[in-house]
Amino acid sequence: MNIQAYDILLSLSQFPYETQRLLADRCGHSLGTVNQCLRELMREGWLSNSVQLTEKARLEFVRRAPRNAVILAAGFGMRMVPINMETPKAFLEVRGEPLIERLIKQLHGVGIREIYVVVGYMKERFEYLIDDYGVQLVVNPDYGEKNNLYSLKLMENQLSNSYILPCDLWCEENPFRHWELYSWYMVGDRLDKDSTVRVNRKRELVSISQGVGGNVMTGIAYLGDEQVPAVRAQIAALCGDRRSNGLFWESALYHKDKMMVKARLVPAGQVVEINTYEQLRELDGDSGHLQSDKMQVIAEVLKADMEKITHITALKKGMTNRSFHFVCDDKKYIMRIPGEGTGQLIRRQDEAAVYRLIRGRDICEDVVYIDPNSGYKISRFIEGARTCDPLNPDETGACMKKLRSFHRLSLKTDHEFDLFDRIDFYESLWEGQPSAYRNYQQTKADVLRLRSFIDAQAGEKVLTHIDAVPDNFLFYQNAQGEEKICLIDWEYAAMQDPHVDIAMFCIYAMYDRIHVDGLIDQYFVEGCPINTRIKIYSYIAVCGLLWSNWCEYKRSLGVEFGDYSLRQYRYAKDYYRIVMEELEKTGDRGLCIR
Repeated sequence: MNIQAYDILLSLSQFPYETQRLLADRCGHSLGTVNQCLRELMREGWLSNSVQLTEKARLEFVRRAPRNAVILAAGFGMRMVPINMETPKAFLEVRGEPLIERLIKQLHGVGIREIYVVVGYMKERFEYLIDDYGVQLVVNPDYGEKNNLYSLKLMENQLSNSYILPCDLWCEENPFRHWELYSWYMVGDRLDKDSTVRVNRKRELVSISQGVGGNVMTGIAYLGDEQVPAVRAQIAALCGDRRSNGLFWESALYHKDKMMVKARLVPAGQVVEINTYEQLRELDGDSGHLQSDKMQVIAEVLKADMEKITHITALKKGMTNRSFHFVCDDKKYIMRIPGEGTGQLIRRQDEAAVYRLIRGRDICEDVVYIDPNSGYKISRFIEGARTCDPLNPDETGACMKKLRSFHRLSLKTDHEFDLFDRIDFYESLWEGQPSAYRNYQQTKADVLRLRSFIDAQAGEKVLTHIDAVPDNFLFYQNAQGEEKICLIDWEYAAMQDPHVDIAMFCIYAMYDRIHVDGLIDQYFVEGCPINTRIKIYSYIAVCGLLWSNWCEYKRSLGVEFGDYSLRQYRYAKDYYRIVMEELEKTGDRGLCIR
């Protein structure tokens, strides 16, 4: 049976037959196609001569009927800033109703009660849906590192005449049906430059290059049993390849240059995917979720109406904070929002004091506003800026020159960043839980032995960045076309031995010893005394343990950093050993034992 015949049967299951013309209008097929299909359906026993569904047709409807639904709701929703910093996008309210509740009610409306919701970010917020709507929650622990293809993999054994849909849709009319006769993926009839598929004359979804313009992809699909084995095989193949971490679940629908399911075309606006603050504002200007304190701060600081704040785009999630880009009155800005648990780690009043101290010294970004209580920060966006490539010696040399010139200003502030106190402080945030590392206590004891050598070698303490890592050095061109460097993100900055900044650069870049020595030589162009070099090795060991402890605390909040945390712990162990070996050569090993 062809797709047009299936559409006619579906229409006749909803509305009694009146005329071929009315049936053609409802199905979206030509009158000639409808006429031909009706004759074939009658000849093959699907319809009676009076155009009524036969018993054969009714059994086919039952066999292919929808059984369950999978709602993909694990992701952070990076594009939904700043709302998603407080609320999962599934709970955005349109006209007083949370998106996910409306979708669940629409599924219930066609008899679908077996509903799985794959959760991750703020998973606890979804718990009430179990009692109120009878859904089943499935937790995706990898939502932070992998896209929703991996959420669907968790559900591959449940796929059987299944609806699949994202949680961030608002559907004016119920997109689900009591009956389905074939597998489909829903697209809108409007063209979208970001789409990678287009509907052809055969109702196939063929691949196109991004930017060419294809049909709007809604994310809703129906997978009948006949298509499920092929999709499962695709999921298994893709998820077995690390390069697939960023893929959307739709990748599993493709075979060669087209999807293995047919297109279901709906009018533009019938299904709206809400990906951004501006899309929500356009759909429902009275939504309570638009009343974000972050947006209000922007409006007050820049003295602008909320409607003038546009092009809101999430930037890559940082290790400590979240930030987003926006435009106001044709000027570009970045707003920094403190991340999970940073109130325990950073004193925002000290950060604000540092920005006041360095303002106008051609060191940092142009900060328009910083709140010493909330930590909200607005700075001007630097057009065309790039971060330092830690494997490019020309760029690292320029960064070390910039860093040294800053250190030589010998700026003073009232607060200090004590490395050893911080190690203990971050450990205290574990709240009695043991370290994930079996030999942590021995490693810590070894690192603490370095304190006497560090104290003996440390020079004058000045304002030090503490987080002078490659990602915080920005290269850009000023209005005169000159290449400039600025050092951003001063939240940890405090009084300390400035050579700590060299160690921090090394461990964030995950340098081996050859690169460490190379960076030290770029900072000390006149040559580095051996004890100073060993002191920097000591700082690498100490800072490695410091950030390892920091990572263990952040992990308790559900924030993972991949192999970064493991590498920091290895720096603590490996560079303690290197310091001991180097001191043995100089005959000063006793300095670390006193």
